[in-house]
Amino acid sequence: MKRLLILLITIYFSNLYAAEIEGKVIRVSDGDTIAVLDASNQTTKIRLAGIDAPEKKQAFGNRSKQSLSDLVYGKQVTIIWNKTDRYGRTIGKVLLDKIDINNQQLVRGYAWFYKKYENELTMEDRKLYQESENKAKSSKIGLWYDSNPIEPWLFRKMR
Repeated sequence: MKRLLILLITIYFSNLYAAEIEGKVIRVSDGDTIAVLDASNQTTKIRLAGIDAPEKKQAFGNRSKQSLSDLVYGKQVTIIWNKTDRYGRTIGKVLLDKIDINNQQLVRGYAWFYKKYENELTMEDRKLYQESENKAKSSKIGLWYDSNPIEPWLFRKMR
């Protein structure tokens, strides 16, 4: 019980003390990964938190990448983050003029809400991301045009 309480407190405070990166998007690798060049000429690879986009060799993979590129390539963004993944990527929310780009990928129908990591998001973002995915799905926007789109995490397992 004591360990659980310590874990919950740690998670709570880690979300309160999120760090920020500001920089220009210099590369879009796919529909959920970008590279940002900051003012000190340091490049940081960013994985968009809370979403999972189709892989490059997967249906809608190129369209998802193009969507993200249309949104942020060459633009100044702010990344709010508090975690890196096992590949050394910074996991965060990308903001462009206060617009949540992670959510925009969901709105455009080019990503899934990645529920596996939903506990790392704020309650507000969880609700927003789920609503955005549901709306895109019911409107058959982007990858939801496909009658049976395959989730990227399943696609990766099949390969």
